[in-house]
Amino acid sequence: MEALMALIIGLLTGCGVYLVLRARTFPVVLGLTFLSYAVNLFLFAMGRLTIGQPPVIAAQAAGYADPVPQALVLTAIVIGFAMTAFVIVLALKARAELGNDHVDGKQEP
Repeated sequence: MEALMALIIGLLTGCGVYLVLRARTFPVVLGLTFLSYAVNLFLFAMGRLTIGQPPVIAAQAAGYADPVPQALVLTAIVIGFAMTAFVIVLALKARAELGNDHVDGKQEP
């Protein structure tokens, strides 16, 4: 299971970096989204999630689930959604202003 999770995180990261380096705005937005998914999965994997345990330490509890990774991922999801919405609006504005959707604003030869 650990190898599968590492493979998925690596695949999302690789695809995200490849798409961020493209010259068009939509692949850049998609690449940033893939990178945020990879970071969220990485935080979940590092949190060692447990099933059926209380989220806080009780007096009689033998184990507990750490709530910090879950809170970090929830915050990252909200920030990632806001970032994606902002970048899409920024790309649409650049398309309207420049007439093309290249990241640097230049036309292809």
